[in-house]
This record gives sequence, structure tokens and C-alpha cells, in this order.
Amino acid sequence: MIDLASVIRPGDGIIWGQACAEPQTLVEALVSQRGRLGGVGAFLGSSYSGIITPEHSDHLRLSSYCGTGRNRALADAGVLDILPVPYSQLDPLIRQRKIACDVVLIQVSPPNARGEHSLGLGVEYLGAALAVARAVVAEVNDQIPWTHSGPLLHAGDFKLMLRTSRPPVYLSSSAPNEIETRIAQHAATFIADGATLETGIGVLPNAVLSALRDRKGLRMHTGAIPDGAIGLDLLSCAGGALMGTQRLFDWARENPAVRLHSSDYTHGAATLGRLERFAAINSAVEADYTGQVNGEAANGSYVGAVGGALDFIRAANQSPGGVSIIVLPSARIIERLTGPVSIPRGEAGIFVTELGAADLRGCGLRERERRMRAISGNS
Repeated sequence: MIDLASVIRPGDGIIWGQACAEPQTLVEALVSQRGRLGGVGAFLGSSYSGIITPEHSDHLRLSSYCGTGRNRALADAGVLDILPVPYSQLDPLIRQRKIACDVVLIQVSPPNARGEHSLGLGVEYLGAALAVARAVVAEVNDQIPWTHSGPLLHAGDFKLMLRTSRPPVYLSSSAPNEIETRIAQHAATFIADGATLETGIGVLPNAVLSALRDRKGLRMHTGAIPDGAIGLDLLSCAGGALMGTQRLFDWARENPAVRLHSSDYTHGAATLGRLERFAAINSAVEADYTGQVNGEAANGSYVGAVGGALDFIRAANQSPGGVSIIVLPSARIIERLTGPVSIPRGEAGIFVTELGAADLRGCGLRERERRMRAISGNS
């Protein structure tokens, strides 16, 4: 077993890859060795492995930007400190050391013929973490695809290295039900050939992608690339991470059309400001009649995040020919939000439910309410 105490010091801040990019063996080692590390901070992204549980807060100070996946149980137990900021702020906060990163744990592919390890399934804020960390600990997993991602790394970049062979964490979406299929069909009518797509995580965004199979000349510029990207007529696909199943990972393996980038590229204003016909497709916990969106909390639990939706929605609203689309079931449109305002009503675009669409652009508050009621079933 790898000895993390040889590189981790008391009080250190530790960051590792999220979702499918989580280095599971290294995180398991961190959990098992936590009692002798002297008290360290752990910044989690979205977590679906279930390796970190509430009792591990006895020696780990847990924080995250989100409550997605298994993080919800940590938040409900009161052991997860939530950082409610747009995703675009994570890179600068890490570089400025406001989010501490002394040691970064990464999962990488085996090296190519030039000895270059790829980050494989996710770059995102690991780009900033690698730039500032004192030590890099790598899990070289032979089941991780080599993808076109940056930075590329060599064995000499690692303070410690562990070789493994295990399936990565998978994120599978169930088939859309009748309501979700109708929502996707309504949303697809607002997306034309040649659009650049961003989609959030979950069944609904994937369903919208499935409804776009006949569109031509599409591009993707997104945070998470899902299985729904496969089968689209894509000229290019840029994202921060692959979040899906083995089918997605096989498709992305050494695929020159698929590029994984750091968050300052995928979510940065300079990059987003150059996109034309940018269609941002995101889901929500709930929305109110004025166009405010809660994407963070449901029934008193922190289940989501401010995340990247706000970055992408603002970019879509300013993009020539762009559009922001929020997809959600009609029952989630209510008079008053029960959670925080993640997306202000000043950024309201088009809301889509199974009952139709409400285009709020250019509408005053009275007209907004009329249109939102019409797709909420509360008219």
C-alpha cells in the first residue's frame, strides 16, 4: 500500500479529481491512513464512489463546491463545508490558495509512446491544482483511456505513483420517461444546425442531446461531456471531463475531436465570449414565475451547486444567435423558491417543461408570470 504520510504533512490541503476522474485507490488510502496524517483538508468535487463517508470527518476537514452524488449525505450530516461560487471561480481560488492545495491526487492513463500520461477522464480544476501543489500523487490505472487533455504528465512529475487496474466510477443515466422525452422534444426546437452545445449533468440534458440526432455541424463546449454526445454530428467536442459510461470512454480514447481542458478555459469569460450560436441547456431544482432558478437545495438538503450553469447561461445570453434553455418538469415551477437563487432572473432565457416553453426574454414581470404559469400547470 502506498504511504501517503511520506508526502502529506499535518494541516495540508488535498484536492483530487471528481466523478469518473476520482482516483479511487488513492482516496481509499487517504481514508485508511487519515488518523496518522495530522489533520488535513480535503476538497471534493462531485463524488459518486461513496468512498468518503461522514465518519471520515474525524480527521478530514471536508469541503466542496457541490452537494451532488454522495456529497448530499455529507452535507446532510453537517460535515461538508459548501463553497457556493460559480465554477469559473474555482481555478483562481486554487491559484490564489484561498482553496488550499498542497497535495493533489490524480488518476492518469498509462503513458503513450512518448512517455506522456493523460489525465484521461477529467482536467477541470486539476489544472490549477497541478500548478500550485507541492506534491503530485498519481494512480496509473490501465483502464483509463489516453485522451487529448492537458497538461500531459511524465513519471518524473510524480512524488508517488501507484499502478492499478480497476474500472473507473461510471455515471449512467436512465432512459428518459414520457415527461422527460416531451421536455427534450420541446427544447430541441430552439436548437438549430451549427449550434455549440453545453449541457448539464442528468437525464434531461442527455435526453435533449438525443433529440438532436438530425442536427448538422454541431459543436460542444461544456463542463461535463456525457454519453449523449455520442452519435451527434460533432465537428469538435471540448469539455472539462468525461462523465458517463465505458461507451463514452471508448469513444473518447485517442479521439482527436475530443479535447479536455482546465476550468479556466471551459468556463472562462474570454473563451465563452468568442462562442457564437451557443446553446446552454441546464436543469434546475426549481424555478419561480419571475425566472429565478434554484439549482442548489431541495427539501432542506444541499443537492446541487451554483456550478457552471451561471457561467454558461450568461455566455449564451450574450452569444450571437445563442440561447439559454432551462429544462425541468412543470411541477418544479412554483410561485416562490424554497431554496437559494442560483441563477438570477436577470439572466432568464427560455424555460421548457413537458407542457411547452416560456420565452422570458424581453418580458416584464407580469408577462413572465403569465408565461411561466402556462407551462407549470398552475394557470
